[in-house]
Amino acid sequence: MNIGIPRESVDAQKILERRVALTPAGVKALVDSGHEVFVESMAGEYSGFSDAEYEKMGGKIVFSKEEVYKRAQMIVKVSRPSEAEYSYLCDGHLLFGFLHLAVAPKSFVEILLERKITAIGYEIIELPDGRLPILQAMSEIAGQMAIVIAARYLQNEDGGRGIVLGGIPGVPPATVVILGAGVVGQNAIRAALGLGAHVVVLDKDVDKLREVEKLFDKRVETAIANVYNIEKAVQFADVLIGAVLIHGALTPKLVTEEMVKKMKPGSVIIDVSIDQGGCIETSRPTTIVNPVFVKHGVIHYCVPNIASNVARTATYALTNVSLPYILEIANSGLEHVLRERPSFAKGVYTYLGYCTNQSIAEIFNLKYKKIEELL
Repeated sequence: MNIGIPRESVDAQKILERRVALTPAGVKALVDSGHEVFVESMAGEYSGFSDAEYEKMGGKIVFSKEEVYKRAQMIVKVSRPSEAEYSYLCDGHLLFGFLHLAVAPKSFVEILLERKITAIGYEIIELPDGRLPILQAMSEIAGQMAIVIAARYLQNEDGGRGIVLGGIPGVPPATVVILGAGVVGQNAIRAALGLGAHVVVLDKDVDKLREVEKLFDKRVETAIANVYNIEKAVQFADVLIGAVLIHGALTPKLVTEEMVKKMKPGSVIIDVSIDQGGCIETSRPTTIVNPVFVKHGVIHYCVPNIASNVARTATYALTNVSLPYILEIANSGLEHVLRERPSFAKGVYTYLGYCTNQSIAEIFNLKYKKIEELL
């Protein structure tokens, strides 16, 4: 199979994505299995991988995005294709990446359907036990990074409250409130506790809160995520982290604008849920070049691809979890994998011109068809 790795969206004014879809070692695994891999020149620049490294591993360097798309049957990306790339998508393409169709332009979804493109979203690929293996790897990074970012923006230089997360003897630590006790939330807890912060976690699932208490030896305050508790916790937060995930669908707005107005001036919001719409009413997507804005005196950090800030680590992590799927499809064919792995089939947004994800069909008012009926 011919596999293409385009350079992610980068220009002189605005770097949108620093990661690359596969490391050179990942390319070698595909080449060793008899496949051709076309890598756009400079695709690995921000992750620290040169064209020479890809060539050494058997990849073929091409010098235009259009050529990558034209030569490849399978396109492996990190982020959703930009509007400039829409014209390169060909009939029958297999597209892999963090597509987040719930917040995508309808025009992109229509192209996927019109050109009968098989679109597989990394963020909704499942294991038989319901875990999301590829999203989990990026969520582990995002959870840790959220605390590092919070510590920076609490500083006076960036308009923050001028406090240190862990406090010092005689001065209390900052209060970090985390909405969601999943992978992002647990990694944020670990990082915040490591710096000595006071941590409060809210989730609607009592079992997840029990897991948090057990994991962190009752060093974390826990509460059910209802309106009363959220409103109370937000008022005391120096840092508020939105770590809510609704599988494949838009995230509900759990924190209203009125709640944000009651937060401390110079406090920090990090809405990790922004890639699915955000769980805080005042959030809007930002970029890694211009990551923050201030509303009601509160600093908002709403970068959808936080892991892109540590592109090399993130690219290694992404390759570790995505390569087995890419290899299996390239070696055995997509239809075989979909038949043999029903849980993987849940990661398919569109197939043969049909929308095969019910949540997306409802959001865009499209006809929904179960993928099992198409195989």
